[in-house]
Amino acid sequence: MSDNMYDRIYRAVRSVPAGKVATYGQIASMAGNGNAARVVGNALHVNPAPGVIPCHRIVNSKGRLAPEFAFGGVSEQARLLRAEGVEVTDNCVDLKKYQFRN
Repeated sequence: MSDNMYDRIYRAVRSVPAGKVATYGQIASMAGNGNAARVVGNALHVNPAPGVIPCHRIVNSKGRLAPEFAFGGVSEQARLLRAEGVEVTDNCVDLKKYQFRN
């Protein structure tokens, strides 16, 4: 199995269960480089398997959804999260309630 940063990011994102979210920085840490939050965003923007790698579960450090969600925009990200039971209000998720604790 390849072990480049994008692959580690995709593995970390796949570990976030339905009904939970993680932040870009959290995924960067899980992938081995806590300073790579922007790299996480870049990797998710080119996600090769959106149905398998659930990039919709990744939000910013304040719980805000991605305004440029690559797979249908912010309304689609909100729809996908709501379908998993995550409450989304004003394009934001309550991290205290929904953040994945790895």
